[in-house]
Amino acid sequence: MNKLCDTLWRLCWLLLLTIGLAFCGQQEEEQPQLSPSLIPLPQDPLLQVYFNQSLTSSYTEPYRQQTRAGDDLEKLVIEAIASAESTVDVAVQEFRLPGIARVLSDRQRSGVKVRSIVEHMYSRPWSDFSAQELAKLPERERDRYQEFVQLADTNKDGKLSADEINKNDALLIIKNAGIPIIDDTADGSKGSGLMHHKFVVIDGKTVIVTSANFTTSDVHGDFKTPASRGNANNLLKIENAPLAQLFTQEFNIMWGDGPGGKPDSKFGVKKPFRPMQKVRVGNATVTVQFSPTSKTLPWEKSVNSLINQNLGIAKKSVNLALFVFSAQRLANTLEIEAQRGVTVKALIDSNFIYRPYSEGLDMMGATLIDTSTPLSASHCRLEADNRPWKQPLTTVGVPALPMGDRLHHKFGVVDRNTVITGSHNWSEAANHGNDETLLAIASPVVAAHFEREFDRLYKGAILGIPPRIKQRIDARKKECESVPTTSKSAILAAGNTANKPQVADTKKLVNLNTASQAELETLPGVGPKLAERIMVARKQYLFTSLDDVARVQGIGEKLLDRWRDRVTW
Repeated sequence: MNKLCDTLWRLCWLLLLTIGLAFCGQQEEEQPQLSPSLIPLPQDPLLQVYFNQSLTSSYTEPYRQQTRAGDDLEKLVIEAIASAESTVDVAVQEFRLPGIARVLSDRQRSGVKVRSIVEHMYSRPWSDFSAQELAKLPERERDRYQEFVQLADTNKDGKLSADEINKNDALLIIKNAGIPIIDDTADGSKGSGLMHHKFVVIDGKTVIVTSANFTTSDVHGDFKTPASRGNANNLLKIENAPLAQLFTQEFNIMWGDGPGGKPDSKFGVKKPFRPMQKVRVGNATVTVQFSPTSKTLPWEKSVNSLINQNLGIAKKSVNLALFVFSAQRLANTLEIEAQRGVTVKALIDSNFIYRPYSEGLDMMGATLIDTSTPLSASHCRLEADNRPWKQPLTTVGVPALPMGDRLHHKFGVVDRNTVITGSHNWSEAANHGNDETLLAIASPVVAAHFEREFDRLYKGAILGIPPRIKQRIDARKKECESVPTTSKSAILAAGNTANKPQVADTKKLVNLNTASQAELETLPGVGPKLAERIMVARKQYLFTSLDDVARVQGIGEKLLDRWRDRVTW
């Protein structure tokens, strides 16, 4: 009876919270917060920290013209670039903000040497796409295009004039200014895992490192969701020539001889290995390392190992705000820390935390056997190396963000002294495949800013396993227990850590880049029409990750989860 009451109480609480968040979102839309509600913390003059959802400042957005709380990350980048006298290097996965493009154009025309690198999936100006191409884009990409249309349509007549396009299509602005730009196909390949960097180097002495892409969604908020305030992101502005030199070296390795030259650019694992480097920035010590690290090298040399080292020195507390957390070894280290008495708290994006391979579930002592695959002994298994915590945490959950926003941070704070941040998600894909930045900053002044941001997100967060997820866990466990006894050797009951998890079966994988229509139709949920869309999409770009596949219309997260151990590229 007590368990039933507790369950009903939690359901009511979640319902009230959901209604409250929706109401607050409406109130925020009608009456935006016009003034900051917290006193700003002291900034290190050489290492400044900003957050687009901060409660210590406010600004009026340049595109939606909404006044709201937060730091204007785009303005900070614009002001830094505007001060450039000799060089500006920009490496960012997605570049769609015209304000930044305009200041780069101005600097280029004034004689400053400007260079830019983007991810190949986002290397075309929106105005380059024909109506036929736009119609074939997956829903998510069409939404991005509609964001551009609303941003560029400055006179709000529902049409885009040539002048509006020329002034507001960020990549077209760069192209028209003669700014050289390359993507991760410049090495002669079809593209690296992801060119996921988000940094700017100015005059060889100023570095901007952020978790945000240069998009309205990541910085300001979405047009289609007025209540949104941009995915929760951070930005650091660092004044230090030796650190800037390390970032310039990373940029130059990727740049090679630039566009139109030899295929001597290096991305992904083609880049030479460089160990972590420590730089003194005033009173702070900054350790930097760039991903990826080849799997042929010891894991201890990798960027995830650098994260692990900093987690391993915790004595009192570890607070995490992560978009993705799927790196098992990092979760294992945190479990050891928690057993030693370290207070561990974690917030993970709601779109990721409840997936079967999420370390958030491990930390809460749960295991979600894949619920999207057909029931059979071979599917009643845990993820390889899965390790639910023996002493589960009640301090893990998801933040209550404005409608439409995601937790896009990738930071951890150790003992209120060391900050781990950058573009690097806490995953094996980031560690071994993507071009990424990771910083470990030892500075109580810097840490105080990230601690305040964590506290803001943690306040009102939904902690623990929601009833709907608990039901999925229990239902799948019951289903797997019903598999015939002859198959019991293949079954691992969810949460039973005494058994060693089995690795996925070794059935023939379907190569999404080369498979025939008939082969594609062997995948769960794929019929003739979806198979045709996959074949059309792969003619436009090569599949190199599940993120690429997600761009195809009709393919969502549930379907990708069903394919995770069935496809390759």
